[in-house]
Amino acid sequence: IIIDAQPQCIIINTMLSAPTRQTIMASSVYSMMLSLLICSLLSPPAHSFQPTRSIIHNKPRLATHQFTNHDAFSLHGWVQGSDGEWVWEEDDPTSAAATLTSTLTPESIDATATPSLPGGSFKPKQSLGQNFLRDGNTVAKIVKAFVKDATETLDQNSGVERDLTQSDLRAVELGPGAGALTDSLVPALGSNNLQCIEIDPRSVELLGEKHPNLRVSHLDVLQADYTSIADEEGGPLSIIGNLPYYITSQILFALADASHTNAVRSATVTMQWEVGKRIVAPTRCKDYGILSVVFQLYADCKIHFKIPPTVFYPQPKVDSALIGLHFLGPGQLRRRLAGVSPSN
Repeated sequence: IIIDAQPQCIIINTMLSAPTRQTIMASSVYSMMLSLLICSLLSPPAHSFQPTRSIIHNKPRLATHQFTNHDAFSLHGWVQGSDGEWVWEEDDPTSAAATLTSTLTPESIDATATPSLPGGSFKPKQSLGQNFLRDGNTVAKIVKAFVKDATETLDQNSGVERDLTQSDLRAVELGPGAGALTDSLVPALGSNNLQCIEIDPRSVELLGEKHPNLRVSHLDVLQADYTSIADEEGGPLSIIGNLPYYITSQILFALADASHTNAVRSATVTMQWEVGKRIVAPTRCKDYGILSVVFQLYADCKIHFKIPPTVFYPQPKVDSALIGLHFLGPGQLRRRLAGVSPSN
């Protein structure tokens, strides 16, 4: 039996002759085994994680589970362990760490080293939609775009030209994972001017070891209270993140909702290319839809650049986009709504 598994597709093909296949199919044992196999593939892994708002630093190192032939089942690079969790089978072959200069100016940000994962102990989890950035040039371009988006919205909202400092950004990274973006943001902004929201306890531990002064909230991003965070930070937030594809829309709607209270000022985030095209789509075209209407109402939207699958680990099967959202805030939003015409 040859099995090809995708997130929502399981194809089972028997490479046997027709008489043999008919004989085997008639067997109740074969039917029972086939049913159990399909159920095991379709059953989602169980999770016991409960989100909290606690800030976690320097926790003991997590024990590494070594998968063996008798307790793991493999499908095209993904391995399911005895706990039911699917992780990427191979270790990241790269080893260098990304570094950047500590400055707020987008043009001065540079990165040539390749982000890497700690061998053996940090394999991407399919259940969390983890595809980690592994290209230093792409990381540098994302950080430059983030600083550009954040500083532009600062100038627009304040209405006064002034020298900006790292603390003015109030930067929040969503889902830092192994820290490809974080390792570049910390030197550029300072660990005191950045905080992260991460659901994976392995990431919380890893970031605490690499950046002891960095604030990392062990929390589901869909449970984050951006208004409270903005109140604690003293103003609207600038968001950056390599978002999981399967919850991209929910995260974006949460950010748009937070912009009602001026809690979020800008967002520079990765997403599937097709979703990005829908957000910036003009009227009267096939890509125009609810995402276009909502985000073009609440924000000024643009695609910074297209991202190929090769810069991620493991590689997704679709292209990605880096999107910049400049949220209007309550005052500008009211003025924009005042000019809405039913004909549009």
